[in-house]
Amino acid sequence: MSDEFAVATLGAATVAAPGDQPYFVEEGRGVLLDAVVTAGGKTDPAAPSLELAGPRRHLFFDPARVRAAMVTCGGLCPGLNDVIRGLTMVLWHRYGVRDILGLRYGYEGLIPEFGHRPLALTPELVEDVHQHGGTILGSSRGHQDTGRMADWLMESGVSMLFAIGGDGTQRGASALAEELRRREAPVAVVGLPKTIDNDIAFTRRTFGFETAVAMSQAPIAGAHMEAKGARNGIGLVKLMGRESGFVAAYASLASSDVNLALIPEAPFALDKVMAYLKKRLEEKAHAVVVAAEGAGQDLVPVQGKDASGNRKLGDIGTFLAQEIIRHFSAQNMAVGVKYIDPSYTIRSSPANADDSVFCFQLAENAAHAAMAGKTGMVVAYWNDHFVHVPMVKAVSERKTINPTGSLWRSVLENTGQPFSLS
Repeated sequence: MSDEFAVATLGAATVAAPGDQPYFVEEGRGVLLDAVVTAGGKTDPAAPSLELAGPRRHLFFDPARVRAAMVTCGGLCPGLNDVIRGLTMVLWHRYGVRDILGLRYGYEGLIPEFGHRPLALTPELVEDVHQHGGTILGSSRGHQDTGRMADWLMESGVSMLFAIGGDGTQRGASALAEELRRREAPVAVVGLPKTIDNDIAFTRRTFGFETAVAMSQAPIAGAHMEAKGARNGIGLVKLMGRESGFVAAYASLASSDVNLALIPEAPFALDKVMAYLKKRLEEKAHAVVVAAEGAGQDLVPVQGKDASGNRKLGDIGTFLAQEIIRHFSAQNMAVGVKYIDPSYTIRSSPANADDSVFCFQLAENAAHAAMAGKTGMVVAYWNDHFVHVPMVKAVSERKTINPTGSLWRSVLENTGQPFSLS
């Protein structure tokens, strides 16, 4: 693998994998970072590549001696319970691990003073959890002391920790993995990237994203009907997307009823937005607007920071609704604005079928990686393969929409909005 994407291991894998499974991934196999080639060109042998995920023939850990633990951190997201179930089932049935802990309320579960007792996970306990939204382990935001978390893992005899969360969670997990390596403690730390916004680098998708796009269709359809039901009706829907507008973009494409999509990556000026909406109302007498929550943050006041250190966003949905009414009232043009924010309904829902499959595949590959002694890495999906990505690379940048790229061009062509509204 490329040095910059090399995944750390705890040591030599000398334990034969249990059972009679016929499929293994040999060490040294990888997936090219860039799969695009020029006709007649040759692939550079030194081209960056990512380590291929999957079960290894030899393990670092003896399954009979493994104590596994997992945490769910940050905001709710469809699929959390699917991942918990998947990790438990693969560790239990594939590897024979019988000591699996679900740590309560995120990284607080590694700090004894909070008093959160771990949950013993078994196949019987988790068999139906995927049918429900949320997380049976609870979650929390905020930093916890890395040294104290390492102390607890070592004192509790934990062999591997699965960190299920977004970029803040993975930054914390990366620091924890580094602290454990510094102490020469044989504890694997493996991340599973969770973010509805789909903004983790070096993975094509994160779990929860597909469900969010699918569930956005009903609110958009409702906004469309409300807009058509009145002369000069405007349906406005706010969707997730703090710094990356993937949910809003894909939801707009999937609906095809959206006339204006606003995302963080494409700045806009209010006068240009109002001029476009006026033209649309004059032509069609109704309009549907989808705005990502992080869009137009230069126009709304910042609300401080949350427990994880993320800036609290201004409410672009309420702001736009009020500004649209104010603008057209000043022009003596009556408009009816219906504002819909389905965010928490979506976040707390169970995963749809596609996301549920993806969650299990992420979980099983995370279990394989940890058993082989991989650490300081996340399981990702790249060029149609599950791969291992060092945590430091996964959080080194935020994946965003290129406002001059093909995805955003598709949105513009579907909505009919101008290329630039700034």
